[in-house]
Amino acid sequence: MKNERFELREGFTAEPLPEDIREYMNGRTYRENVHIGLDDLSYLKIRYVDFSHNVADGAMVVHKSLAREVLEIFEMLFDAEYEIDKIRLCDDYEGDDERSMADDNTSAFNFRNVADTETLSLHALGRAIDINPLYNPYIVGEKVSPANGLQYCNRENSFAHKIDHEDLCYKVFQAKGWLWGGDWQSSKDYQHFYKPRNNPIKSAVEKIKDLVADQHRQGGSQG
Repeated sequence: MKNERFELREGFTAEPLPEDIREYMNGRTYRENVHIGLDDLSYLKIRYVDFSHNVADGAMVVHKSLAREVLEIFEMLFDAEYEIDKIRLCDDYEGDDERSMADDNTSAFNFRNVADTETLSLHALGRAIDINPLYNPYIVGEKVSPANGLQYCNRENSFAHKIDHEDLCYKVFQAKGWLWGGDWQSSKDYQHFYKPRNNPIKSAVEKIKDLVADQHRQGGSQG
């Protein structure tokens, strides 16, 4: 698949990674590997409505095969005035996922493993996006990520920016065939939307999440 520049409309563009972005990512969210190259990634400019309900512009890197549909997703959210705190490259946090989440940053590409495992995350392939992560934490066993999202773990509570099955964000991603970490059984990743290349990858990711959850539970029972 060719990696081309295109504009969905003003504020929503995709292009091959510019040279300055390549240099910025190198050693932060990207390192040489056998799974994905910089030419496989697209640099997106995304317009959104922030928490002050002002129009803002952000940046995101995703796999080039998903560039158009990711722009379409965020265009729909923008038109519906769905609020997103911020959209910045994870490189702005030196590739530190916890720092990015703690700052409630919506982001996508980051060549890293699933937390506390040796399994490559779909973020490493540009096929996952975390939305408003502070309000929609990742919960496995007793661990909450980001740590400052603890107060948002009880999903029975009502609060702003909560993603659930009734939330527009979930509905828009789901309509495009993306899956949601809030539907996982052993763990919950309420911020996390992902689009595997095929079912075996989906199964592998879900299996490792279940394994990590089991390990945490066993550790808690032994402590």
